[in-house]
Amino acid sequence: MSSPANANARQADNVYARYPSLVDRIVLITGGATGIGASFVEHFAAQGSRVAFFDIDASAGEALADELGDSRHKPLFLSCDLTDLDALRKAVADVKAALGPVEVLVNNAANDKRHKIEEVTPAFFDAAIAVNIRHQFFVAQAVMDDMKVAGRGSIINLGSISWMLKQGGFPVYTMSKSAVQGLTRGLARDLGHFNIRVNTLVPGWVMTEKQKRLWLDDAGRRAIKDGQCIDAELMPADLARMALFLAADDSSMITAQDLVVDGGWA
Repeated sequence: MSSPANANARQADNVYARYPSLVDRIVLITGGATGIGASFVEHFAAQGSRVAFFDIDASAGEALADELGDSRHKPLFLSCDLTDLDALRKAVADVKAALGPVEVLVNNAANDKRHKIEEVTPAFFDAAIAVNIRHQFFVAQAVMDDMKVAGRGSIINLGSISWMLKQGGFPVYTMSKSAVQGLTRGLARDLGHFNIRVNTLVPGWVMTEKQKRLWLDDAGRRAIKDGQCIDAELMPADLARMALFLAADDSSMITAQDLVVDGGWA
């Protein structure tokens, strides 16, 4: 049975935009097995893109790839710990060998584990940085040469409105996410000469199953209702549709920007 997110992606054929430039385009998505990442995988597959995705959750990744097996191109799933840079580089090389040079990179993977300032150890700090921003730099580094040769590319880094709202309870995470904007702008300047675009896709509080299960309570629902201008749940598909636009040739002159999708909260 298809997941709700997958059903949404399939409905996009009739309701939402189709991007001819994304057909057969090679797209790499990190953290793509569940949540927002799974919606990215589903929506790009529905556009006819050749999708590869990484995740540490092998069972969820394999299940998603199998579920999308009737797409124009079945997505390629590779189990990978993004904090292991050698494994990460090998996985990128495996994608290139299987599909060809990556033309679109969606740096999605992150972990918003809650923590208190006084509980943060150097080991925890380094691990949080590794999963929340370090891999974004090194995956971009691994794909940029092929984008240069192609004379085009789109890198989409996932940020967060959490630091904009001055949210507490996970300071290393918010620090990491604020740094994504600096990473995006630096890469955009250096890679723009090669027609490679780099943007930050900034989500609000997206109602994934994980968020609902672990952190959404009555106080959170009130905060959303008070904070967002649009009184509706922000869903993974809302982020995926913006990612499609940023990856497609329709956004060919958009780079070094923060594209906020949050229902008007930040």
